[in-house]
Amino acid sequence: MKIIPLTDEYRSQIDQFVANEWGGPMVVTLGVLYDTGVLPGFVAVDDGKLAGAILYRIEEDVCEIAILFSLVSNRGVGSALIDRAIALSKERGCRRVWLVTTNDNTHAIRFYQKYGFSLKAVHIGSMEATRRLKGELPTCGIDGIPLEHEFEFEILFDETI
Repeated sequence: MKIIPLTDEYRSQIDQFVANEWGGPMVVTLGVLYDTGVLPGFVAVDDGKLAGAILYRIEEDVCEIAILFSLVSNRGVGSALIDRAIALSKERGCRRVWLVTTNDNTHAIRFYQKYGFSLKAVHIGSMEATRRLKGELPTCGIDGIPLEHEFEFEILFDETI
């Protein structure tokens, strides 16, 4: 498996996946609506096939991981993609990498904590505001769990890095 910068070759596959899984290209994070179709990222490629992707936004000295997905389980794809995004964030002088997932995504919540992200905040009831921006969101998510809250995770970098 290789991690490479996102190219036009893989953009349409990623855009289709984001449309299917998140109703994209427009997504909402903590009340902010933005277009994932223009975000930079990295892709995991295995034998020429897309294995996963990460899309990010860097503003000033903060990097938000906007989209992360793996098409194969337990092969280190997600970790490798985050590793590359963190390395880029450090190269660009970022002090923080953060992301948000919803309360129903227990697999992601576990994964981010195992990776080393800290839970910064739980935004209680934030999905109500998200639905005002993007009304097609379901009220129930994975495993029938009510989709109500956003969990914000972060990694802070030591200023000496």
